[in-house]
Amino acid sequence: MRPAGLASVLLLVSSLLLPGGLSAVPQSFSPSLRSGPGAAACRLSRAESERRCRAPGQPPGGALCHGRGRCDCGVCICHVSEPGVYFGPLCECHEWVCETYDGSTCAGYGKCDCGRCKCDEGWFGDACQYPTNCDLTKKKSNQMCKNSQDIICSNAGTCHCGRCKCDNSDGNGLVYGKFCECDDRECIDDETEEICGGHGKCYCGNCYCQAGWHGDKCEFQCDITPWESKRRCTSPDGKVCSNRGICVCGECSCHDVDPTGDWGDIHGDTCECDERDCRAVYDRYSDDFCSGHGQCNCGRCDCKVGWYGKKCEHPRSCPLSTEESIRKCQGSATLPCSGRGKCECGKCTCYPPGDSKVYGKTCECDDRRCEDLDGVVCGGHGTCSCGRCVCEKGWFGTLCQHPRKCNLTEEQSNSLCESADGILCSGKGSCHCGKCLCSAEEWYISGEFCDCDDRDCDKHDGLICTGNGICSCGNCECWDGWNGNACEIWLGTEYP
Repeated sequence: MRPAGLASVLLLVSSLLLPGGLSAVPQSFSPSLRSGPGAAACRLSRAESERRCRAPGQPPGGALCHGRGRCDCGVCICHVSEPGVYFGPLCECHEWVCETYDGSTCAGYGKCDCGRCKCDEGWFGDACQYPTNCDLTKKKSNQMCKNSQDIICSNAGTCHCGRCKCDNSDGNGLVYGKFCECDDRECIDDETEEICGGHGKCYCGNCYCQAGWHGDKCEFQCDITPWESKRRCTSPDGKVCSNRGICVCGECSCHDVDPTGDWGDIHGDTCECDERDCRAVYDRYSDDFCSGHGQCNCGRCDCKVGWYGKKCEHPRSCPLSTEESIRKCQGSATLPCSGRGKCECGKCTCYPPGDSKVYGKTCECDDRRCEDLDGVVCGGHGTCSCGRCVCEKGWFGTLCQHPRKCNLTEEQSNSLCESADGILCSGKGSCHCGKCLCSAEEWYISGEFCDCDDRDCDKHDGLICTGNGICSCGNCECWDGWNGNACEIWLGTEYP
């Protein structure tokens, strides 16, 4: 802690500095040394003024105020560009805080004076941590110096009466800690020879980089803002890298618990997938996912026909053969349960579970298809029936988004349908009331100006966006609970 008297003097002197670095010391500051109207003149000669600002024993011409301040009529005004760093009558003190040991200033065996410990009799060291005389046996002393791995002073120091004295051959004090466990030499950049490359702080051998820098030694600069980096790393559940990794410049580096280093059990853009959850008994050397009766999908088991359970561990009795079961679940669709559910013994369980928007004997009805990206059903101008919009009178379109009557002239309408290159609806559709109607013959053409190709969207099981999202100009916009490039990963609270 700062001495109260010195602190108040420092604040007073700091407040008296005018822009430009000139002092505005009041008349009362040194009344006997100033004279004249307004006490502006100094009664001391320049030589005498400088002598008073010079440390005892220093010859004329030596540094004034220890080179840390300005001499004003025999009084040192310490630099305040970093408030509180320099203080004392001659600015001789640097920093307020003394060394600590095991959480105590001066180890409890000394007093802090001008940033240095003055040790009590019988103690020495920067933090007064070493006793002059030791009454411990060497065995007991070494036992007290062992770290959690039973290594004496972490092999980075010597043991002195039960207390570690860390290596300091360079005199920079980079090895420290109760057991010399911290080695800040690990933070020195090999190329620049600076701590953390000059772009961070080192704490116990680890660099903590400034915003916009990353790397073991803060050697790499990130070209995106910290906020954007965090946004990219945030998983659907709102956690950064799902609490299973670290975010580096907008990309998650997942904690890999697989010793092979091949893919790892934790993966995904935001480390959202944990394959360990698919193992009946976790064994990092085993590939026995889902009890051998299913496929692990981002940490959740998708069981084969005839099996169920969180880890597909329970057999399900069914009188139908696998082929018969699939045939019943497929009906006239191209995929079993229309690709929107799970087939079990000839019956479909549509997912996501509990969602009434997907229904039907073969999950053929998907009312989510009636919604736009904002969740509006049939543009607010119709009703949804088994995934298709039934428009109100006066409206038409897949989502009832187009009015039949138009109050715009043809010229006004066409001006709103021109794409950036000046072509009407990119040459792939017609214009109606300022909006493009894309060619029905080319089902994959979409977008505000018919400038998107839905074939660019990712597929899974032959379905664009796996049927669990909307293709928006080449990118899948997944519905709630689904994730992945093709919306193939279910992250909801319950999986069928």
